[in-house]
Order: sequence, then structure tokens, then C-alpha cells
Amino acid sequence: MRRAISFPVFVIFVWIWTGGQSCRPAPGSGANRNASDIRKKLSAPVLSPEEAIKKMHIEKGFAVKLVAAEPLITAPVALSFDEKGRIWVVDMDDYMPDTAGTGENKPSGKIVILSDSNRDGIMDSRKIFLDSLVLPRAICLIENGILVAEPPKLWYYEIRNDRPFSKTLVDPAYAIGGNVEHQPNGLLRALDNWIYNAKSAKRYRKKGNRWLIERTAFRGQWGISQNDQGHLFYNNNSENLLGDYFSPGLGAGNADQRPVRGYSEKIVPDNRVYPARPTPGVNRGYQDGVLDDSLRLIDFTAACGPVIYTASLFGKDYYQNAFVAEPSANLIKRDILKTTGYITAGREAYAKKEFLASEDERFRPVNLYTGPEGALYIVDMYRGIIQHKTYLTPYLKNEIRERNLTGPLSCGRIYKIIPENSRPETVSLSGGPAALLAALHDANGWIRNKAQQLLIDGRFAGTAPELRSNLKLTDSVLLVTHSLWTLEGLDKLESTDVLPLLKQNNPALRLQALSAIPSVMNKKNVREFLAAFTGMIEQGDTLAAPYIGFLLPFVQPLDPAAVERILKSLTEKYGSNEYVAAAIISNLQHREADYYKESLQINPDTAIAINRQLRKIILDLAKARNNSNAKKLAAEFPRGAFIFSTVCQTCHGSDGNGVTALAPPLNNSNWVKGDKNKLIPIVLYGLSGTVEVAGKVYQAPEINGEMPGIGQNKDYTDDDISQILNYVRNSWSNKAEKISAADIQNIRNKYNDRQKPFTMEELNRIKN
Repeated sequence: MRRAISFPVFVIFVWIWTGGQSCRPAPGSGANRNASDIRKKLSAPVLSPEEAIKKMHIEKGFAVKLVAAEPLITAPVALSFDEKGRIWVVDMDDYMPDTAGTGENKPSGKIVILSDSNRDGIMDSRKIFLDSLVLPRAICLIENGILVAEPPKLWYYEIRNDRPFSKTLVDPAYAIGGNVEHQPNGLLRALDNWIYNAKSAKRYRKKGNRWLIERTAFRGQWGISQNDQGHLFYNNNSENLLGDYFSPGLGAGNADQRPVRGYSEKIVPDNRVYPARPTPGVNRGYQDGVLDDSLRLIDFTAACGPVIYTASLFGKDYYQNAFVAEPSANLIKRDILKTTGYITAGREAYAKKEFLASEDERFRPVNLYTGPEGALYIVDMYRGIIQHKTYLTPYLKNEIRERNLTGPLSCGRIYKIIPENSRPETVSLSGGPAALLAALHDANGWIRNKAQQLLIDGRFAGTAPELRSNLKLTDSVLLVTHSLWTLEGLDKLESTDVLPLLKQNNPALRLQALSAIPSVMNKKNVREFLAAFTGMIEQGDTLAAPYIGFLLPFVQPLDPAAVERILKSLTEKYGSNEYVAAAIISNLQHREADYYKESLQINPDTAIAINRQLRKIILDLAKARNNSNAKKLAAEFPRGAFIFSTVCQTCHGSDGNGVTALAPPLNNSNWVKGDKNKLIPIVLYGLSGTVEVAGKVYQAPEINGEMPGIGQNKDYTDDDISQILNYVRNSWSNKAEKISAADIQNIRNKYNDRQKPFTMEELNRIKN
């Protein structure tokens, strides 16, 4: 069951309980480095925030400032700013009290409100808004309340006088299944007024007293952000930056279609990192290629918490740059992004160095945010070692023991990065609708987004005339964009607002208008929109073509015949375009095979995008079809079914057909169905490098470079492991002999004391 190495959903930390050790350093502590004996001389003293800042190497011209520290916060993992400039923080105090996870479900998590009474930029007081939470992981302020993710549920609390007043269950299955490492998080309130998540295929929206839940594209692992056009960006453990080329509300029309081109695209392909210190305390540090000769991490193993910087404080060269946290290497990377047409691509900003890299091993940046004043905020959980118990190797346990990488458990910091010698003022959004309308012009994306949200939350419908006037100021793209979506959020957007924008020369305005069409299209005006679509196709508007395809599921209930005409037109004109092909297929759930025949009549070339993508889906569906025995298998192997749903399914898919950028298929896999003496070692010790499954070669970045084994995890007995193997060996189209607990023990005895994962080459040398 392939998993990402080292870094869980929010950055999972392992430490040893030390009975209340202080977060402040002991007298005389410090790092003693010796180039000739790096590992033996490494130390990880607990530093004060002031000392920790001195250990940070930041890009010239910038400075790191403390915003908050213990005891105001402990174990912070996420934050949100309110309109008063206060910071709401998620403290996950209950996470992993020891290496065995003893007491991990103790209700000690909190949501706290931090305030800066003298407005000097440093938080000086806190209120506990909620406590007694179990593993809280995300929040979102909306209207007069706050969403709180406390797995497996998503709650909405009404706020009165900074206290929870009432509690509404929004989603009982927000984070059902998966373990702590792989559960939804983020709760990003996006430009289109929906709330999106990482590690999730759901989006949420509050409409009056109702909560809407819709299917969306599955995205990322821990952390999610947006650019100024509302496109989403995220990543996984081992990949720098992933993201969407198109608006987030589109592209999820066909549940059979995975992946959808234009979503979960690789934005920055370079995954190299450059720590400021040796980093042997990573789970696979003993393997070749993980650490360099100086014991520094080579590639991302804990990428998380990305943010797209949309403020002016840093200067124009930084606008819409991406910043990515890497807590296992104690650094923050900067990526420069460029959008050409609808494709966004990026590169690392520097050669062989980072935007910020710390010599403090306990500096663990787990989330990044752009603040109200334009500073870059860092959530530092400040812990010893990264790794959840599920995949903790003996190597890392030894690192913990020998180098005293233990507690304390009560530390946590928030820092902000600002230009050197600058003193940005604390920002709050006060005043009525007129002030909020003015804020839509602001150069800082946080201000624009918050103003839009407050206008909607306040239900200031009287602002609609001015917002509508703003739509005519087409030289101000961002003002038009926010005015459009503010009208949409107020339920005041009309087709007459959108149709003129479809004719604009500026493609950003056309694409925003296309994205808003589902909110205004109806039986009365559908013909006008269809005429606009036809005109764009005939004029060769390549940028609009994928959007038109993605919009057709919204046309279907209004004019199904028109959908068929446009699908054919798009296929004829853009069948070789990967992204338009994906948009066409988003309309074809349960019709892929029939449409494949039609498409071949239009263009018999089986190698063009539309035909190639359709053929893959047809084959995947055929592989998954034979799973009628799922209930029987779950009854026969209950622990196997449970472990699959909580551990394996995340990366291999519920249908066993694999997940792009994570893991190859289990369904119809020669390894799963084949020799048990080759399969068992994979599960016990892991698999590294390239792997061939059913004749197809999989390698990073199409999959993660390594699947950790679970043989060292005390939570899983040999009987448990035999059950999970029997479950997957007989699910879907698989059929294979049973594996016993004795078989598992035999393999353990054969490879006694092995830590290193197997490679495909090693497995192929094993004889029956």
C-alpha cells in the first residue's frame, strides 16, 4: 500500500513524552558541529523564539519577526485572520503524545483567538474559543460563525462575543476514513465563494441556513492556496507544487474520469531542497539518495502548506510567487510562476539555496499564509522529529533515542517575514459597505478577498449598483473580478452582467465570466450563452474551449440537444488538445464507450488526445467492474477491509486503479496477484524506485518514489497483514491464493533485521 514518505497530511510529528520539559533552552545548550563527525556531534537544543530567529538564513532584504509563541499557542497547525486583525489558531495539542501514539485521541486540542492590544505586530493576549477538541485540523470564518474540522466531522459554530453560541453539523463524513496523516484540511474560502480543501473531493457553501456540499476535483495533501484568478494550488509530500489551470468549480462532472487534465497539474517539477544544516532525522535517512554527503536532505519529503503570495509589500517581483514549507528540512522554498494561456508553470527562485533555511532542527513550518498587511506568515509547530507511528522506521527511532529528539510538547510559534527595515501597519477592515467597496481596489489580495467576503456575509445587497458599475472598468481586471464574484455571492449577478464580459479582449475577464455562468444560466437565457459558446468555438478561442466543454454539464438539463452539437464541434476542432479532450469527457459518464466510437468516426487516429483519454477510461472501468464480492470480502477479512479503507485507499484508490502522483494500481497487478513471497516483502519493508505493473512502468513523479512498509508498526499483527493482503488479492479483477499469518512470519524470519525497502530488481531475483 503505497504512501508518501515522512510527511503526513499536516506534517505529522513524532516525539517522546518528557513530562513537561520547558520550551526555553537549558543554560549552555547549543549545536556542536564537527565536519569530520557530523552525525555524532549533531544536537537539537530547544531555542527561544529570539534565538531561533538568529538561526534562520533569510533572503537578503528580508527579516523574520515573531508574532506569537508559547504559552499563547501550543502545537499550532493552521490559522485564519479576522477583519479586526486578530489571528484564530488551531492548536493540535493531542497529536502523538509518544512514539506509540498513546493517548492521541485525548480531547486537548483548541481554537484560540490571538489579539495585539498595542498594535505593535506582536500578539499579547489570547482567548480560548473552543477546547476539548480531538485532533482539530482546519478552520474557516464565515458570516457570524466559524467552520471547525474535528475528524471525522465538520462543525459550524455561531459566534457571539467571541464565544461559541450554537453548533451545527455540516458534514458528518468530512474526514471519514484515512488516518491522521491523510485526512481533509484547508477550508479555503475561495474567489468563487465556495470552500475548498486539500486531501478532499468535496466543496462547501453556506446559503442562508443551508449548507451545500458538492463533488469537486481531489486535491493535494496538506495546505491549499489560490492565485488572484481563483485557481487553486497545493502539493503532496514529495512534490514542490501542484495546481489547477482552470477554475475550481469545473471539471468534476465525470466520476469515472481520473485524472482530469488541467487539474492536479505539476506546476514546479524541481523537487530539490537545500537545507542549512544536516538533516539525518528523516524517516528514510539511511537510504542512498535521500541524504547527500553532508547528511542534508536532497529532495522534498515533507512538502506542505503552500501559499501564493498576492500582496504588494514584497514588491512586484514577488507577486504571485509560490512559497512552500519543508519542515523535515527546516526551510521555506520560493517558486516563480508564470501563466501562458491557461497553463501555469514555475521554477525555483534560486540556485542551490532557499528563501529561508534554519539551522534549528525544531523549526517546523507546517503552513504559510499571506497576512492582512502583506507579510508572509509562518506557522511553526516547533517539534523534534517528523513521522507518524504508522511508518516510523527503526532508523528514526534510533535517531530519536541517540540524539534526544524528544519533547517538549508545549511549544509553537507564528512568525512573519517582512522587508528589512519596514514597519507595515496592522490592518483591520472596519466601517460599512462603502469602506468594503473601496477595499476591493486594494493591492493586497487578502484585503480584496476579505472585503468580498464581508460584503457577502453582511448581505449588503444595496452595493449591487456600484458593483455592477465596476464591471465596466475593464482596465482594472482584479476590481472587475472581485465585483463579479461579490455580485454572485449576494445572489445579484445577472446574465446581462456576464455576457458583455465574454466579448472582452482580455482573456482573464472572459475566463472569469465563463466561470460564473453556472450561477446565472437558466431556461430563459441559455440560448444567449449557447450562441456565445458557438461564436467562441468558430473564432478559434482556444483559451475558452476547455471552459465551454467543462460548462456543458450545466447546459445538459436546459438543452441536451445543444450539448451534443457542441460536444461534436469541440471534438472536430480540438480533439487533439489534451485539455479540451478532458473537458469533453467530463460530460460522458457512462457514455465513454459509445462516444469513443463516435469520436473515431470524426477522427480515426487512436493516438489523438480525445481517443487516447477515452480508451484509458474504458480500460480502467473494465478493470474495476468485477468487484461484486466487496461485501463478502469485508465480512471474511474485516481487519483487511478496515486497513484498506484507512491506509491503502488514499493512495491506491477505492477502485484499486491507483491515484496519479501517489501510487500505481492494485487492481490487476502482477505483484498483488502473483508470488506471495514477493508481495509480502513489499508490505513489510516497502518498495522503492521504479515498478512495472501489468506491463506499464511507473516511476516518480507519476507515483511517489517510495512505498513505506508497515512491518515495524506494532498496530498491525501478522494476522492483520495477512487479512489486508487477502482482501486486495481477491478484490476487483484480482483472484489469488490466500496468505496466512504464518506466511508473514516466514518472510520476517527470512529477512530478519532488514530496514531497507525492496526494489523491483531485488524482488525479481526472489525464487519461488
